Amino acid sequence: MDPADRRGLYRAAIILVVAGAALFIATLVSVLQADGLSAADVPVRDWLLGMRSDAGTAFMIFLAVVFGPVALPIIVLVVILWWGFAAKHAWRPILLASAMVTGVIISQVILRIVQRSRPPVEQMLFGIDHTFSFPSGHVLGACDFLLVGAFLVFSRHSNTKAAVLGFVGAGIGIVLAALSRLYLGYHWLSDALASLSLSLVILGGVIALDTWRTARVPGERITGELSKADLPRD
Repeated sequence: MDPADRRGLYRAAIILVVAGAALFIATLVSVLQADGLSAADVPVRDWLLGMRSDAGTAFMIFLAVVFGPVALPIIVLVVILWWGFAAKHAWRPILLASAMVTGVIISQVILRIVQRSRPPVEQMLFGIDHTFSFPSGHVLGACDFLLVGAFLVFSRHSNTKAAVLGFVGAGIGIVLAALSRLYLGYHWLSDALASLSLSLVILGGVIALDTWRTARVPGERITGELSKADLPRD
């Protein structure tokens, strides 16, 4: 690629990491001090409680299962295995898997440090959960899978419209995953914001690592049998 394009990828990675870290710190501080961004938690919860219906609850439970700790890992595993065999390489599938595992580890560490209580159990519609709520593991998993997956797929194509549509679709999926957790009564809005911010940091790290590992500009040495296969023949 052009040197300017590669520099643009590195800039995007830095911006995502800085923005994600700043948003997470702001959210964490607001949660610990019970003001700022977290002031919207109760009003948003009350609004969603008033929106509940049988059909809405069934749909939100479906989303919670899809993005849950059982179904989502199975979906990710199937995608990674299919991707590796279809593409005949392991780099991007490994990056996706690494991003997902990193999100799980980070969320579990923060959960135990912050120890934030969930909304009242009587508001939960899909079983009682007494674990901590900050950040939301469901939302973080959805963000990592959709955002990192969209980047790894569309960064290899020059179709800008397809990339835009891909990230729009990822954004819609993230919103739905977050709504399901809030609607069903398991998380606060700030929990979901924290998960999104952490995912932006992870996405930035993936972009930087992938660019360093795979992006080459004219004049640089290209190594690897699969890379050589793409070189012009004499």
